[in-house]
Amino acid sequence: MELKLTQKQFRRLLDMAYIGNWVLNSARGEDRFRDYDQVQSLLFSKAAEEGMDSLAIQYGPLTLPSPAYVNGGIHEAIADYEDAIFFRILAEELARRDMNDVPIDESNMEELNQRMDAYMEEFELHGTDHVMVETEDC
Repeated sequence: MELKLTQKQFRRLLDMAYIGNWVLNSARGEDRFRDYDQVQSLLFSKAAEEGMDSLAIQYGPLTLPSPAYVNGGIHEAIADYEDAIFFRILAEELARRDMNDVPIDESNMEELNQRMDAYMEEFELHGTDHVMVETEDC
C-alpha cells in the first residue's frame, strides 16, 4: 500500500496514531493491544525518513515517540478531551440520578438535556467545587 502525505499531514497522522493508541492502551497495563503499538511504531519509524527524527526513539524492536514528542503538548490535547468527556459523563449521570434513573426516551429526553445543561453550566462556572458527597459519618 502506498499513501502520499505532505509533511504536515504526516505529522497530524503521528498525532492521531499516538492519541488513538493512548486511548486504547494507557489504562490497560500489561494487557495492551500490541498490534496498535506496532502500527504506532511503524509510523514513528517513518518520522526519521521524513526529517522528523527528533520525534522518535528506538527502544528494542519498537520505535517509540521521543520524550520531545511526548512532552511537546500532545498530552494537553488529550487532557482537554478527557476533561470535556469527564464533565459530560458526570452531568449525564447526575441528571439521570435526579430523574430516578428512569429509562430515557423521547418523552423525557428534553428534561434530561435540560438537567445536563444545568450541570454543565455549573461545571463551567465552578468545576467540581460545589460537588458534595454525603456519607453516614457527616
